Amino acid sequence: MAALKVSLKARALRYLSMREHSRAELARKLARHAEAADDIELLLDFLEAQNWLSQTRFSEVLVTRRAARYGNSRILSELQSHGIAGDALAEIKTELAADEVARACAVWHKKFGTVAADPTERARQMRFLQQRGFSQRAIRAAMRGAVDSDD
Repeated sequence: MAALKVSLKARALRYLSMREHSRAELARKLARHAEAADDIELLLDFLEAQNWLSQTRFSEVLVTRRAARYGNSRILSELQSHGIAGDALAEIKTELAADEVARACAVWHKKFGTVAADPTERARQMRFLQQRGFSQRAIRAAMRGAVDSDD
């Protein structure tokens, strides 16, 4: 029995029904199934015109999903890798900056919960937050908040 050939539009709608995709990500996924690159661009333009594909909505979903675990630089880097740039990225950056310290404190508290007893442990905790993409300002504030909460 021959496999049923799915149209490019149906494939795109199936991807979008599962979760939000960026334009670049959806184009990459559809590229292996398209006969011409122009087909993909026309389809993506159509999907955006119908508001089925939205960079703004994708950005909001990604930020919401990642904000509880990661810092600003990691989230912004991921958005850039998905093709989000310009004013949209600047707007997201300002929104994330408002609560980065609180998010860093929450991540630190969930992972460690207790103040480091020695400098080695403190450095390990700070590296953990840094690898999660938090700024030095947020890391210092989280570590200060941890010290202040035990007094």
